Amino acid sequence: MFPLADINRPSRPPVVVKLLVGLNALAFVLELLLPTEAVIRAFGFVPRAFWADPVGEAYTILTSMFLHGGVAHILGNMWFLWVFGDNVEDRMGPGRFLLFYLAGGAVAAVAQALVTPLSPVPMIGASGAVSAVLGAYYVLFPRAQIVTLVWFVLPFTFLLPAGFYLGYWAFLQLIEGLLGVPGIAFWAHLGGFLWGVFLARRFVPRWPRWRRW
Repeated sequence: MFPLADINRPSRPPVVVKLLVGLNALAFVLELLLPTEAVIRAFGFVPRAFWADPVGEAYTILTSMFLHGGVAHILGNMWFLWVFGDNVEDRMGPGRFLLFYLAGGAVAAVAQALVTPLSPVPMIGASGAVSAVLGAYYVLFPRAQIVTLVWFVLPFTFLLPAGFYLGYWAFLQLIEGLLGVPGIAFWAHLGGFLWGVFLARRFVPRWPRWRRW
């Protein structure tokens, strides 16, 4: 199941979501222009290196969020951010949303490092931070309808409640993490998602940005 759109429109344009998509796209272009492997080794998040020198490697928690391993990787992450991020940003406000996003990505990286502390493999991608956005959407808009694409012989679309769709997505991350499916940081996904579920409401302003007359 792949999300095409949500029908819950935000009240204002998603400034930070657009900024993040642009920065990720720019970083990906630089990856292509520079020696990709060297960039990933220099700026990817490596659990073993992080635990050996947490202070010296802390910068990679941030830089790794803007690197991707291929076209499908960045398109998938940015699409999920685009579909779910606009409403979360609208509810939190741009500044709070940016802080929430970056903190969620950091929590996701550390979650993966806790589960695989000896891994020498660089971890890259916005998936952890985007997972935090998904967790926030899960608690802030559980009844919003998601236009979902499914392919059985022929493609077709239908509406699913966000709570069901994102709950199913999180369940898949847990199962695949427990099965040890290689190549994907499932525990980072879950760490980011749980950050969003439990902390999203703390980033929502206490008072609304509008008044009723």
